[in-house]
Amino acid sequence: MPIPAVIPIRYEPGYRTENIGRYDEGQFFASITAAYPDDFRPGVDDWLKHRRWYAVLHRFDADGHHTGSDVWTPGPGVPADGRLDARLEQWLAALPGLEFDDIGVRPFELRYDGIRFGLVAECHDEKAAEVGEPDWAELYPDGLGFSAPWNGEYST
Repeated sequence: MPIPAVIPIRYEPGYRTENIGRYDEGQFFASITAAYPDDFRPGVDDWLKHRRWYAVLHRFDADGHHTGSDVWTPGPGVPADGRLDARLEQWLAALPGLEFDDIGVRPFELRYDGIRFGLVAECHDEKAAEVGEPDWAELYPDGLGFSAPWNGEYST
């Protein structure tokens, strides 16, 4: 089943989609996530030095088009700490009319620090790959995958 134009994402308090919803200007998806630069290769003894934690706030209009993102990191090798939570809380507090709820957004992609961020349409099934028709949407770098039956639930 091909991906829909607008991908539903279900709000789940206490889980990985707890910071999503709507505000006066549209929709948002916020998270704290870890990532590695694209050129990082596993097996490096000092892998913690390469990991970066990010506070991320993606904004969308009411129709699910990406309108902008805020991305912040304390730097490579810095462990996750209260600064990330504080930054995310500050961004969320600045969204007028904020309500946590289900959202529906369209695929988008951006790069920050050489790292992919976004909801990217992909082919995971062999048949989908053969015909070049995406059947999966992956949220990067969070590692949340969305697929049929397109009910807003995700896989990790």
